[in-house]
Amino acid sequence: MTRTLIDVDDEALAAAARELGTKTKVETVNRALAEVATRGARLAALEHLRTSADDLGDPDVAASAWT
Repeated sequence: MTRTLIDVDDEALAAAARELGTKTKVETVNRALAEVATRGARLAALEHLRTSADDLGDPDVAASAWT
């Protein structure tokens, strides 16, 4: 792990800590970086679900799933 000295917006850091449920500055920054780094994969998975050619939206299929 690299040690880096940076200026951080205190209000943004506090807001991120609340959102992420983190306790320390280091934990908050590392968790926020990890969240951003995986954002593209999460968005791609959601897009796949949105555009996949499945029958989950077909009322007849949904009705027969519970019978």
